[in-house]
Amino acid sequence: MKLGIFDSGIGGEAVAAALQITFPEATIVTVNDRAHVPYGDKTQQEIIRLTDTALQPLLDNTCDVIILACNTVTTLAIETLRQTYPNQLFIGIEPMIKTASQLTTSGVVAVCATPATLSSERYKNLQKKYAPNLTILEPDCREWAYLIENNQINRTHVINQITSVCDQGADVIVLGCTHYHWIKDLIVELAAGRAKVIEPSEAIGRRVQQLLGLR
Repeated sequence: MKLGIFDSGIGGEAVAAALQITFPEATIVTVNDRAHVPYGDKTQQEIIRLTDTALQPLLDNTCDVIILACNTVTTLAIETLRQTYPNQLFIGIEPMIKTASQLTTSGVVAVCATPATLSSERYKNLQKKYAPNLTILEPDCREWAYLIENNQINRTHVINQITSVCDQGADVIVLGCTHYHWIKDLIVELAAGRAKVIEPSEAIGRRVQQLLGLR
């Protein structure tokens, strides 16, 4: 089995590491587009164009499944990619609004994501479908992907944002960008005893098994 993983930057490496544990015999090929990271502040057309170009090595590698390990790309480009390459299986990553709605007891959920994801129709539809009666907080994470990519994360800013959403009653924090997986331990530490932190690594593995008919 060959799995392809694409992300704008280093977020895909975290997803690849998790999938290699789930599928130890799989060949996993990763590509990124660090020359144009972050994607979260770009237009939809720019994101589609950049993603299509960057994906070509994976398409040429005859991957059984290509995982778009980027919430921004999934929300803005996956439908176009599926139409353009109908014979290729794609798995996308979306903010886990459905899971958060099932976990919350306070009715308040925080979604950490890029501006492009938060403004997308796909994200808005997830809210309407799964969280119409929940309060969704969207802390300012616009610089996180760039800072993580360049190993310059501002710990104080993360502390302020996570403390703020917890103080507002959030008992679930959704990591809606795979870059943020690199600081998950910090976020879990800050939210300890107050909020559960969720991200989609395990769900991706289950979806791969489902698409390929694996047990």
